[in-house]
Amino acid sequence: MRVAAIDLGTVSSRLLTAEVDGGSIVRSAKRTEITDLGQGVDATGLLSDEAIDRVIGACASFVDEISAFEPDAVCCTLTSAARDAGNGRVLLSGLEGLGLRPQVIPGEVEARLTFYGVAHDFAGERIAVADSGGGSTEFAQGSFVPGEPLEVDGVVSLNIGCRRITDRFLAGRPPTGEQIDRAAAWAFEHLSSYWRERPGRPERLVAVGGTVTTLVAMAYELAVYDPAFVHLHELSADEVDRCIERMRGRTAAQIAELPGIQPKRAPVMLGGALIIRELMRAGGYDSLTVSENSLLVGMAHTICEVLGGERPAIGWTPALS
Repeated sequence: MRVAAIDLGTVSSRLLTAEVDGGSIVRSAKRTEITDLGQGVDATGLLSDEAIDRVIGACASFVDEISAFEPDAVCCTLTSAARDAGNGRVLLSGLEGLGLRPQVIPGEVEARLTFYGVAHDFAGERIAVADSGGGSTEFAQGSFVPGEPLEVDGVVSLNIGCRRITDRFLAGRPPTGEQIDRAAAWAFEHLSSYWRERPGRPERLVAVGGTVTTLVAMAYELAVYDPAFVHLHELSADEVDRCIERMRGRTAAQIAELPGIQPKRAPVMLGGALIIRELMRAGGYDSLTVSENSLLVGMAHTICEVLGGERPAIGWTPALS
């Protein structure tokens, strides 16, 4: 089967085109555009006209690419920023005008899709998966064995992400030490509540999202991003600390000049790194495994299940076009 999946997040808009055979992705291509849909949403509760235009523009390009790919089905989901915004219908109407069937998904569905996408690399192993995005962080724990029911628990979506923490706490240019400390304390308070309520945490923490993959690129000063190097890389708490110290005292423009940083991600990168550090500290993890797979891969598998007449493993059925 040939499938296409679009994920419109708070910071980035992403497209995955994939060929799936026998339940495995045999070929795929991924494209990411930093569209910053959530800019200002935490304060105003509204998507800005400029942000909507950026996302529509990126999706128009995605639709052209999808058309050339000729998939059997297309799925388009929106997450935290669209959930929070009071004027999300404006964006949805624009996406429908491109021929898409957009769905604003709950945080719990987002967490399950991400877990499903990640867990294929850890078949039979109980893992914790954290997806730290722009407006929210999703958690899920469980295990996946091909051919058996998906076992997932501890599914939670917290309103803490790199765009949200930046807008609330890191307004300084550059942020002051006091602002950074307040942001870190806020993150730790929210994230520690998750682990306190779930004793017996899995030995392995897997993290996905643009922040954590960029932290690997920063830690190793990758001049050219290498997804094969980043995927399944072990990132230590000490390496995250060193990345934060490199960004401390720098403006967004100066952070953008650091090796491994996408310039458009620079304004929210310090906030995102603080969340990853506090996530590890709250859970008692000295290291985590970084995955390039995420919600998009979970969507691809779910689309194929629907096309094949199966009941979706995560318990959610996408609207397909």
